[in-house]
Amino acid sequence: MSILETISGPRDLLALTDQQMVDLATEIRAFLVAEVSKTGGHLGPNLGVVELTLAMHRVFRSPHDAFVFDTGHQSYVHKLVTGRQDFSGLRLRGGLAGYPQRSESEHDIVESSHASSSLSWADGISRGFGLTGQSDRHVVAVVGDGALTGGMTWEALNNISDDNDRRLIIVVNDNGRSYAPTIGGMARFLNTVRTRSTYREMHMGSEAVFDRLGHPGRAFYRGVRGGLHGFLSRFTNNEALYSNLDIKYIGPVDGHDQVAMEEALHQAKNYGAPVIVHAITEKGRGYDPARADVADQFHAVGQIDPETGEPLETTAAPSYTSVFADEMVAVAAEDETVVGITAAMLRPVGLHKMAERFPERVLDVGIAEQHAVTSAAGLAYAGLHPVVALYATFVNRAFDQVLMDVGLHRAGVTFVLDRAGVTGPDGPSHHGIWDLALLQIVPHIRLAAPRDATRLREELREAVAVTDAPTVVRFSKGTVGTEHEAERRLDDGVDVLSSDERRDVLLVCVGPMASVGLEVAERLAAQGIGATVVDPRWVVPVARSIVDLAADHRLVITIEDGVRVGGIGTRVRQDLRQAGVDTAVTELGLPDEFLEHGSRAQILEEAGLTPQHIARDVVAQVLGSKIPVARPLDDADERRVDAQHD
Repeated sequence: MSILETISGPRDLLALTDQQMVDLATEIRAFLVAEVSKTGGHLGPNLGVVELTLAMHRVFRSPHDAFVFDTGHQSYVHKLVTGRQDFSGLRLRGGLAGYPQRSESEHDIVESSHASSSLSWADGISRGFGLTGQSDRHVVAVVGDGALTGGMTWEALNNISDDNDRRLIIVVNDNGRSYAPTIGGMARFLNTVRTRSTYREMHMGSEAVFDRLGHPGRAFYRGVRGGLHGFLSRFTNNEALYSNLDIKYIGPVDGHDQVAMEEALHQAKNYGAPVIVHAITEKGRGYDPARADVADQFHAVGQIDPETGEPLETTAAPSYTSVFADEMVAVAAEDETVVGITAAMLRPVGLHKMAERFPERVLDVGIAEQHAVTSAAGLAYAGLHPVVALYATFVNRAFDQVLMDVGLHRAGVTFVLDRAGVTGPDGPSHHGIWDLALLQIVPHIRLAAPRDATRLREELREAVAVTDAPTVVRFSKGTVGTEHEAERRLDDGVDVLSSDERRDVLLVCVGPMASVGLEVAERLAAQGIGATVVDPRWVVPVARSIVDLAADHRLVITIEDGVRVGGIGTRVRQDLRQAGVDTAVTELGLPDEFLEHGSRAQILEEAGLTPQHIARDVVAQVLGSKIPVARPLDDADERRVDAQHD
């Protein structure tokens, strides 16, 4: 039996010797490579936090002591030592979540996978423990150096440093990367810490030094770990500015030296006030293919060959991201005013190609979406056209800036939202299902949802051409869908994808839902029901032709992969009523719920967004057995139908 198999909970770690802990770390890395290669997941980050996580569980008592993982993608080791060693269904429906999840374990606290929030959580929990008399409970927050580029982290530090009477430990997991190498002035400072000779010597042999020098060696280690002037003063060398920030700093410590990590955490635990433990780690530790991956050191992988790290499944079809990446280079080559902005996700959102061609025109602001958006407003004022590329779920974090800094000032800024709609295995906080409902309330905004690669290219160019209002282009995760050419394009840009002389149902399809709409129309035709399928291309504002087509049909069905509450269907219905059109509207979309991890197909099936389910309901509405009921055939309609039957 392996050592890992004997660990059913954190307390089992206390019985292990130092050598057994080293062996356990090796077993865990082998387990992660073997299991994550089967399902996909966040491999590199978890290989980098093995000893760090084990040390936390040896020194503190979870769940009595609260563990908070910033972002949470690095919690696989935490899951393993808290009784969750069945990784066969990782990130699959019914299996383990890819992030902490309260329903899985009492050891999991924060489920949201949005970065830079951990210190605010830790601030609140530790204050709460103090106010409720739970003074024996510690809070341990693990925050990466990438997350330190987020403004929320600094807001939390400001408050934590103002109240030093609580048991709060901040572990900075410093590997020099978020997805890619961490950027900014703080990153440059941390890099000097990693490379300075005093740390390098400690990093290469701290355990050996401790064994050789005994207590004097440990005293030396404590002496060089930092002073009382605070974490921020060490970053800025500006003690006058941050002299009031009295947070104890311990480090830097080798995050892969089990003994050193436990020593540092014991010191922090016994200090009795907020402490920062600065651990230097290596993303992808112990797995050569990950370490050799220059892009992101296997931050997130699909199914791979565990021996080589090569993907097991490849597809010839391009992804929406790659189509955008190529088109951005072409657009930037034609228009020198176009600049790209991303928030620590240069490659995931596809701006890396533009950065290679025009490095001075691509800005990576770190995990700072709010700053990215307001900075974009400033760039627009200066005469440029910024393209802010984010995951759809992350634009939620900058809504106020979109509304008040871009929208209010009618700034010509384009937002490109990757991973819009259902994203699948990453779970509730990664689904991009709120953007349509949120952003459409911004005055003057224009929202595009391309159905395929061709429409993505043309709608991106149309968006960049708008200089007096914000524009949005949103697209799905994964490979682009089938190219659907329009029967005709109406004067206001709406594409009619299919039509029928019998105008019973108007299907208004948002982006990739066009494929669903076309199949629904085929099923309806088999039932003798005529349908017109349209792709608005620009879903906000609602095109006048949509209103006119609705007036000419008996029933309107809108289909979108965003939340239906306040979604595009709601907007269509409101515009119809304002125009005096009384055609019934059914708004199909996703429920206003947090959707668990699972495949896109599973989630759409559960939401009733399949051609079979939609067609069945539409037939019932046309027949009058389900509300809203289709408008009755008028005399002209009846004469037209009779003529067709003759």
